[in-house]
Amino acid sequence: MTPIALISVSNKTGIVPFAKALSEVHDFQIISSGGTAKLLEEARIKVERVSEYTGSPEILGGRVKTLHPKIHGGILAKKDSASHKSDLQKEGIKNIDLVVVNLYPFKETISKPNVTFEEALENIDIGGPTMVRAAAKNHDSVIIITNFEQYKVLLNALKSNQVSKELRQKFALEAFQHTASYDIAISNWLSKQSDSKESPFLLSVPQKQILRYGENPHQKATWFNHHEQGWGAAQKIQGKELSANNLIDLEAALSTILEFGYGEKSSQKDFEKACVIIKHTNPCGVAVAKDLKTSFKNALDGDAVSAFGGIVAFNSPLDMDTAKELKKLFLECIVAPDFESEAIEILESKSNLRLLKIAEESISNCPNINFRSIFGGLLVQETDHKVIDPKEWEVVTKVKPDKMLINDLIFAWKVSRHVKSNAIVVASSGQTIGIGAGQMNRVGSAKIALELAADKAKGAVLASDGFFPFEDTIRLAYEYGIKAIIQPGGSIRDNESINACNELNMSMIFTGKRHFLH
Repeated sequence: MTPIALISVSNKTGIVPFAKALSEVHDFQIISSGGTAKLLEEARIKVERVSEYTGSPEILGGRVKTLHPKIHGGILAKKDSASHKSDLQKEGIKNIDLVVVNLYPFKETISKPNVTFEEALENIDIGGPTMVRAAAKNHDSVIIITNFEQYKVLLNALKSNQVSKELRQKFALEAFQHTASYDIAISNWLSKQSDSKESPFLLSVPQKQILRYGENPHQKATWFNHHEQGWGAAQKIQGKELSANNLIDLEAALSTILEFGYGEKSSQKDFEKACVIIKHTNPCGVAVAKDLKTSFKNALDGDAVSAFGGIVAFNSPLDMDTAKELKKLFLECIVAPDFESEAIEILESKSNLRLLKIAEESISNCPNINFRSIFGGLLVQETDHKVIDPKEWEVVTKVKPDKMLINDLIFAWKVSRHVKSNAIVVASSGQTIGIGAGQMNRVGSAKIALELAADKAKGAVLASDGFFPFEDTIRLAYEYGIKAIIQPGGSIRDNESINACNELNMSMIFTGKRHFLH
């Protein structure tokens, strides 16, 4: 009996040679509809239109084409069921052996600017998902293909006459994943159109890579990422495979470097070049300068001990002079918007060092949300990436900071929201000179940051991601020579901190926003 293939695809990549092979090499009878049928006919492939096969015309402007018993009976019938065979015989329905379907481009449609509600609705496929689900359910009897990358796999299996149960099941799983992702996109879009605040959060992210292990060798880990977004779109120029810890640290590095402009903007002549060095998700050195080499050397000077084995991020293309400095240090990863060819040549001798190029557009198209897992659930929040606006700040002390101190306060405040709370950042002349992170009390973080800064703290500034509950940190900062402090404010004891600054002839700014990072 001649096998039957039903082909109806929105993405027509590779469909003509695939259908030609099915028809001419493997003797499939092909039934098709709409644009797919027209394309195959133009390629002189023998095709029977769905409307001819079913004896029913397409209606409702094409909304109803394949929703017919001859289609779904042929797909859902179990070939080893006597009762199913009897039903097919009574109704004059043939078994369909292969379904090749991919769906209307709903995601692409809603990504267009100014797409209308009606246009989006018309790109919600109905017949396609119905056929896909039916074929996937009955995969023991029907092969389901939903992706042009599967064409070659199936043709090889047909050639060797080995379309195994495992391959059928693999195709079925991918089919259900395809329709699930499609439905999630529709659900999330429709949720945004309504005022409902009780919609479930639905997410579909493809698997990119099974990692060697997680944070520790005894933990399994898998990386999921859309290939066109964020780290999924990054280009690894050289180096070992990325680990789970690398990815977590890279995320911290990129989040921090974005504070200082990135990519094309940062390449402008007068724009400051920035460098961030990350160790265990915390910046241990951050600096801005007129050239990349200086920014790296200044960032390294902030805490050279902790930088060993760290991750370095730059906001502009890595050049040869900076690469020569980087080569002197043991590092895990370097990330930048681009790499000059001479820089790559200098670093290629360190074959394990990972060089990652991530373009500005790969970052800008990422959703502005952050996910955190908890036992049995998920926390979803907006990222803390709102542009810092010093116009919203208030100088609360008698002494006002001068322009140079203001610039350092802006710099330190930018860095502070990327340091684990309790966070204290000491900075001077566009570089961090001491960072205290993740301590259980704020004065403990301040002691770490100020001890690291040591004599460099004289005339420097101090940023705190949260308010001071007591004046102890103020007085400690004064002992080291800190001239100005920036903090959110909001404590019931704010006056104690303000009075202490006034007494010690220090200036202090309240930002009105805290930046806890847990």
